[in-house]
Amino acid sequence: MTALLELKQKIRDIYGEYDTWIVPALKFLLALAVFLGINSKLGFLEKLDNIFVVLILSVICAILPINAMTVVGCVLIIGHCYAVGVEVAAFALLLMILLMILFLRFTSKDNLAMILAPTSFSLHIPAAVPMGGGLLRGPSCAVPACCGVILYFFMDVVKEKSSVLQAKETEAAQKLQLLLDGLMKNQEMWLYVISFLVVLMLVYLISRCSFDYSWRAANATGAIAYIVIMILGSMFLDVHLNIGEMIAGALGAVVVGLVIEFFVLGIDYSRSETTQFEDDEYVYYVKAVPKSVVAQKEKRIKKISSEKGAEGEAGNDKTESDDVSEGAVKEPEFDFEKQLEESLKDL
Repeated sequence: MTALLELKQKIRDIYGEYDTWIVPALKFLLALAVFLGINSKLGFLEKLDNIFVVLILSVICAILPINAMTVVGCVLIIGHCYAVGVEVAAFALLLMILLMILFLRFTSKDNLAMILAPTSFSLHIPAAVPMGGGLLRGPSCAVPACCGVILYFFMDVVKEKSSVLQAKETEAAQKLQLLLDGLMKNQEMWLYVISFLVVLMLVYLISRCSFDYSWRAANATGAIAYIVIMILGSMFLDVHLNIGEMIAGALGAVVVGLVIEFFVLGIDYSRSETTQFEDDEYVYYVKAVPKSVVAQKEKRIKKISSEKGAEGEAGNDKTESDDVSEGAVKEPEFDFEKQLEESLKDL
């Protein structure tokens, strides 16, 4: 555990010193993963399915707010849908407008969940999005997360029905009806929407409790609830699921939740304290839990000086060392947890 805390401290120091470069680099990697995922899922328009185009768009998104990444991703989807058919592109544009109005109107600060949701499906850990949203954000994060689920399954419908949508004998009304039925009657999509809502709310409520290890309990409860909902839903809604892959994805989401807890929360429950005080109107019961930190080692600076004797003793050198305590000059502390949360909000 000490080694992990030391690693965390090093990461904090590096992040505090180079955060102006680290945040754009993370945004670039996220944009690259999102755009490559869209191209691999659709890939109908060859001009957009190009690594150089993806790299240029990722660099642009690295220096712009996270909303730009959402807009560029939607434009890529519409472009690939246009290669399938004009009607498909029109349907995609209307769907994007509705989703953006929905989550930008109420939860513009949580739109990162909409971007991460399709990527999490590609990585086979979809439960990581509601669990991470419940730990870091709150109920408002459920809206963009569910929008991300709808967006992913829309791309899945376009890919699955592409041969019919591209057929010349298929009329425009039939194409639109096919896309609409592919979403509204998609039992698997609605099952994921329900599981996202339930898991996010459970994780949020439990993680905000004051008992020890509440974040870990929230992770475990969210994973169990996700597994139960998916298994029961697949039975009652006649949805085919790979049970082994689904359980592995839930365990992967737990690992993601533990990593978030370690870097964002990172407290030592073994040294928790409770106290009580009162004023004229209230009695206060306070529980204080210290954060897990590693004691910094004192730095010893050794000064070496060489002096020649006044009476010709040239071979005699004198060395002296002074131990300078690190606490002599106090540098302002860098609040890594607060800065990380603000960076995630900016993302």
